[in-house]
Amino acid sequence: MTTSVHPARARLLIVYNADGGVLNALRDALWKITSPATYPCSLCAITYGAVSMHPEWKRFLAELPFEVAFHHRDDFAAAYPDHGIALPTIAIALGGDEVRVLVSKDDLDQTQDTLQLMERVEDALAQWRDQPPRLKIVA
Repeated sequence: MTTSVHPARARLLIVYNADGGVLNALRDALWKITSPATYPCSLCAITYGAVSMHPEWKRFLAELPFEVAFHHRDDFAAAYPDHGIALPTIAIALGGDEVRVLVSKDDLDQTQDTLQLMERVEDALAQWRDQPPRLKIVA
């Protein structure tokens, strides 16, 4: 029997290069304000102001035909321990522990603003949808 991953079951993973938690969020907000050039999470810098998500990015994600899951570095490592993916990243979870990077750390580091990020995500999703389905053999 063969099965394929249906796009409706795929989840978009937004993975920040920052640890979760209130104290870490406060530290990161201060870091972004005082020394933005040294802040290690380009995805955070693009999609968030000092403390909240940019409305246009939030709206964009809400309109996507995918469930969106947000991860910080620490909980992503716990959820997907076998993936050595450079962070930050935007990826797609295809079921089980299979993850495919859509927008890499290098691409995010080159992204200037939310408009450019939304275009990159749209392009990456279009390319992903155009790929033939991956079949898995289930015994």
